[in-house]
Amino acid sequence: MHWSSISNNLTEVLDFSGHIAPSEKHAGSLLEGLTQTQISTMAVKNRFVVAGGFQGELVCKCLDKPGISFCARTTYEDNAITNAVEIYDSLSGGLHFMAANNDCGVREYDMEKYQLMNYFRFPWPVNHTSMSPDSKILTVVGDDLTGLLVDSQNGKTVGSIVGHLDYSFASAWHPDGRTFATGNQDKTCRIWDMRNLSSPTAVLKGNMGAVRSIRYSSDGRFLVVAEPADFVHIYNAEGEYKKRQEIDMFGEISGVSLSPDDESLYIGIWDRTYASLLQYNRRRSSVYVDLFT
Repeated sequence: MHWSSISNNLTEVLDFSGHIAPSEKHAGSLLEGLTQTQISTMAVKNRFVVAGGFQGELVCKCLDKPGISFCARTTYEDNAITNAVEIYDSLSGGLHFMAANNDCGVREYDMEKYQLMNYFRFPWPVNHTSMSPDSKILTVVGDDLTGLLVDSQNGKTVGSIVGHLDYSFASAWHPDGRTFATGNQDKTCRIWDMRNLSSPTAVLKGNMGAVRSIRYSSDGRFLVVAEPADFVHIYNAEGEYKKRQEIDMFGEISGVSLSPDDESLYIGIWDRTYASLLQYNRRRSSVYVDLFT
């Protein structure tokens, strides 16, 4: 199964400007400073969008309501980039989101009242986190050779990820809840089984640069791995990652994402002049059988 491009320039932009939701008037003093937020990361799930900024900003919007639902600046430290955000179903059943920041903090927010539920601090800047499918375990990777598996409720370390040669920037869980992947500046994506973390089950090598973005398809069949520029790799996870399709383009890559039905792959291109969104659709081979009676 292959992915083929059907579009190379989508110009629609999400507008985060607007009025403050009545329940969030306490954020009014912050709104003026956040309307021009330079977005560093973004997550979308169901009808919600959460964006992070280069100064520790968080902006949340419900797509079927006007205006901004919540905005805040999480920290005023000098190096306070919001590196990653993820929206997920919490153990309590509600929708939450997690924000990883360069100030060494990981913050969990409830998406109903936008309350800070948990704040975990680590000894190094956190570049990425990802929640396990059962919402019990959090992968935490950043400016350290060792990654961590953390209890999502209390922040306690339950496992260590040792094997990368540099700092990590990405992580993702397979839907099976046992397998996860980490992407690193050592130009590799490593696959791990949480039942045995002594060594990775596979090491996937990039062509030119660090692995900066990783996504599993919702059915678990594919793993999408993006380098900082020019190359996106799609691995067959069912075949022990031995088969790969490579998408070769030109431009710096801001991230990759899959549609909920796994039929479309999106690649963000970062360029001040030619910023765009590439869309690829799955190409299927159909076999027709004539029946004779």
